[in-house]
Amino acid sequence: MAADPAPPTAPTSFAECYAELRPEMIRLAAAMTGSSETAQDLVQDAFVRLHGAWDRVHEPRAYLRRAVVNACHSHHRRRRVERRHAALGGTEMNASLGADELADALDGLPHRQRAALVLRFYTDLSDVDIASALGCRPGTVASLIHRGLEQLRRVIDR
Repeated sequence: MAADPAPPTAPTSFAECYAELRPEMIRLAAAMTGSSETAQDLVQDAFVRLHGAWDRVHEPRAYLRRAVVNACHSHHRRRRVERRHAALGGTEMNASLGADELADALDGLPHRQRAALVLRFYTDLSDVDIASALGCRPGTVASLIHRGLEQLRRVIDR
């Protein structure tokens, strides 16, 4: 039986942290937002916040993961408000621009369910790590994943 891989070591400088963790955080944000461009912007903002708190942060990866998840949540909240305003103004948004069914289904999930699914199946995090990123208990993570998968099944099976 193979031994568990060693846990990643924490970067020693901000520049090293940026170089090492940026691609991982962009992949996470892209999976949560469905847009590489948006992901890059959100991750850049998260790194700016990390830089300001660098002396106080002991686990940069966990800090960034939480910051990126929160930024994606804010992004989706802003998009919902924009869609609501566009609908009230009679402007029609084209939802078919480059979107696939799974991305659309994920976009329709509540933030915590979407985040839990992406963190589990895309970044392969444990319940404990997902709970840390979402600010909840590990048991809640299992519930979020179960409910999210059920909702995805209903949407995709239509």
